[in-house]
Amino acid sequence: MELQQMRYVVAVAETGSFTRAAQRCLVVQSALSHQIARLERELGARLFDRTSRSVRLTPAGAAFLPAARQCLDFAQRAVAEVAAAVGEVRGRVVVGVIPTVAAVDLPAALRVFRERYPQVQVALRMLPSHELVEQVRQGALDLAFLGLPPTTRPEGVRGHELARDEHVAVVAPEHRLAGRDEVDLRTLAEELFVDFPAGSPGRTQSDQAFAAAGLTRGVAFEVTTAELMAGLIREGLAIAVLPSRYAPRLGGVVTVPVVDGPSRVEHLVWSTAGLTPAAAAFLAVLGVPGNVGGV
Repeated sequence: MELQQMRYVVAVAETGSFTRAAQRCLVVQSALSHQIARLERELGARLFDRTSRSVRLTPAGAAFLPAARQCLDFAQRAVAEVAAAVGEVRGRVVVGVIPTVAAVDLPAALRVFRERYPQVQVALRMLPSHELVEQVRQGALDLAFLGLPPTTRPEGVRGHELARDEHVAVVAPEHRLAGRDEVDLRTLAEELFVDFPAGSPGRTQSDQAFAAAGLTRGVAFEVTTAELMAGLIREGLAIAVLPSRYAPRLGGVVTVPVVDGPSRVEHLVWSTAGLTPAAAAFLAVLGVPGNVGGV
């Protein structure tokens, strides 16, 4: 069994396509397919169910994937550790981020990191907090920025609390609430909302606040990006409640403080297995200690 074969399996699993996996790995598709077929013969089990429309992991493939990722991670870490021992930081760091990260100016931090460590490849993936935590635990991500309700703490990872923030109402400039100094949840509950999908941490922060106040609200639009959310708000189709640190980044809207409104905690988390030299260097750029305990 070769590391390259495991790298191909991981790429197919993550992209859901032999074609996209070959593009990611910079090989022709026939070579990638041949190596995976060879590995399946060696293992005595099919790793993927292939149809004309989709590629899905078999139970055997799902069992193989975490170990393959771990092997690749250990191999990459071994190379990085040798480089670090002679004073070089190289390798790859994969960072996960929520759409509304606000505690850190991430683009500026990534620019500084690249200037200091040009030999490190940086990849960025945007997902909801609960999916980011799972990918950190599985080793698919080195680090992840989360936004969670104060009552929720990410489990099975190490991390650092970055900031706590209150939510504000976000409305169109012409909205009846736009001129208020503040607004309460009961008044907001009379409005139509746009929010993140039900069950996601970004949505739970608001749902918990309204439920604790004994209120229900109508969420007509469920979206995954704050940009689309802002567009619906600007058109007067709905309002939203968003973290006060993030909301000012949305143009063409007005924010209003909310009495006893939702709040959230932003975390930066990483694997309990520890940090690669590249991930540790990224934490250093952010000024985050890398020796804190589990979250």
